[in-house]
Amino acid sequence: MSEVLPNFEGLLREALAPVEPPEDLALRLEDTLTSITEMAADELQEWELSAMRDPRNWVRPAAALVAGGGAGVALVLLRARHRAHASSGGFSGAREAAERTARDLSRETRKLLGDR
Repeated sequence: MSEVLPNFEGLLREALAPVEPPEDLALRLEDTLTSITEMAADELQEWELSAMRDPRNWVRPAAALVAGGGAGVALVLLRARHRAHASSGGFSGAREAAERTARDLSRETRKLLGDR
């Protein structure tokens, strides 16, 4: 009885073929992260300091801090990576790349925080 053995190498090659993401993925991700950051900021602005006395009221502000902080950091990193990828004319060294990335991160952080 001769069974047909599957071509495992061909199946793996097919399964692991690179998939191109949609072209507007970065824009949609940036919009989503921006809206999460804005919603968290709005939640924190509406929160009353007098409610701090009751620990049951800490959940919403804590969740807003975590969600807004995470989205803000992701947004800063996304924008810095996009800027570095767009202007990748080739760095002459790792030090220059690190300095440029640090400048981009600080610029995006200032933009996100509103130049505070």
